[in-house]
Amino acid sequence: MPTIIEPFRIKSVEPIRMTSREDREHCLHEAGYNLFKVPAAAILIDLLTDSGTGAMSAAQWAAMMRGDESYAGSDSFRRFEDAVRDIYGFRHVIPTHQGRAAERILAATLCRPGHVVPNNTHFDTTRANIEATGAKALDLPCEESHDLGASHPFKGNIDLEALERTLDGNPGAVPFTMVTITNNGGGGQPVSMANLRAASVLSRDRGVPFYLDACRFAENAYFIQRREPGYEDKALIDIAREMFSLADGCTMSAKKDGMANIGGFLCTNDDEVALQEEELLILTEGFPTYGGLAGRDLEAIAVGLYEALDPEYQRYRHASTRYLGEHLASAGVPIVQPPGGHAIYIDAASALPHIPRSQYPGQALAVALYLQGGIRSVEIGSVMLGRRDPETGREFPAENELVRLAIPRRVYTKSHIDYVIEVIGETFEQRESIGGFRIVKQPAALRHFSAVFEPLGTTAKSPAPASRSA
Repeated sequence: MPTIIEPFRIKSVEPIRMTSREDREHCLHEAGYNLFKVPAAAILIDLLTDSGTGAMSAAQWAAMMRGDESYAGSDSFRRFEDAVRDIYGFRHVIPTHQGRAAERILAATLCRPGHVVPNNTHFDTTRANIEATGAKALDLPCEESHDLGASHPFKGNIDLEALERTLDGNPGAVPFTMVTITNNGGGGQPVSMANLRAASVLSRDRGVPFYLDACRFAENAYFIQRREPGYEDKALIDIAREMFSLADGCTMSAKKDGMANIGGFLCTNDDEVALQEEELLILTEGFPTYGGLAGRDLEAIAVGLYEALDPEYQRYRHASTRYLGEHLASAGVPIVQPPGGHAIYIDAASALPHIPRSQYPGQALAVALYLQGGIRSVEIGSVMLGRRDPETGREFPAENELVRLAIPRRVYTKSHIDYVIEVIGETFEQRESIGGFRIVKQPAALRHFSAVFEPLGTTAKSPAPASRSA
């Protein structure tokens, strides 16, 4: 049927506060034009991230009530471990408070100065944790990914020829290969099973462990089922198990396809590495049977991992995201094609060609969407992924200037998405009035979370002619 129907009923609601453009202008000024610093109460539709922002199910809330808060050896950990092992298949399951903690422990255990870690595209915290050890995080996206507007079924693939050159050109200096599924920094694009298998063989044949950044594993499994020949009749859980059988370990943010509000884990099949990781876990996160999480959180994840693999849920989620993408594209808004599974990525450089990359067109568009209709998105461009030489201050822009509209799981209805389409359409019509930004204050790493900006054009200085109260 053409109508998208949510495969759930709503049992609890949370009010949304409406604001005027003047309210939003004040909030932005107080936040230094950084949407991470805008209070959630001043947001109408929050598409900043899909990480930990979803709604949990009745089954998850019920499971939380039996949370065993024992410091060591809790039943909640046993159920959590059983679920992870059943789906992922790794011997060692190490809980962490969220995905970046798993990344930090993995990097601190395996990476050293002079090492190189290849990935299809490292996301922000992955890159920061690797480079904090003195290693280099190297992005090797496939050739098809560079044409943002072209449709290709697996634009998240890693470039296999570049991976082979990297492995052969850095003998003994590649602690592990990683592939992110789906490729968040590359437009939320999936990775094929064939590409995963080839990358695994290239790495393992050279004695290099192969890891997955698996936070959207169920989303990637659904894309494989829908797009890769030979998988159309396979269950999502079996596709997931096959993906993980190709790897030696993984990092996981359970705030994505764990369907939980907090949590993550680190997996490995290497006994010695697991021992080192658990020692670091105890030092920084907690005992290995809770890892910085409450027992109730472990219970929610144990249920949520299976819910993410529900085919009806995945069908609804992908249809909802595709609906947003197709309507934006039909209005002339340039987006990364084809639409991803958890987010739509607007090509801000193409949408705002009058704003040079040095003035952060992605940040400018994200601010404009908030001003126009109270929608919070996130820049994934030269603010987040660009480079700044700490000695000279010289800026090195990112390859793409994107704005991500990440859709929280089971939170918004079709009418909310229709509103998002209207606001983006209105903003796009007024795009020539949008001005750029400069950074006036920033930290050395992960600057997008806390940088302070200053507007250079008209975006935040005068009301748009068709602005709305939201």
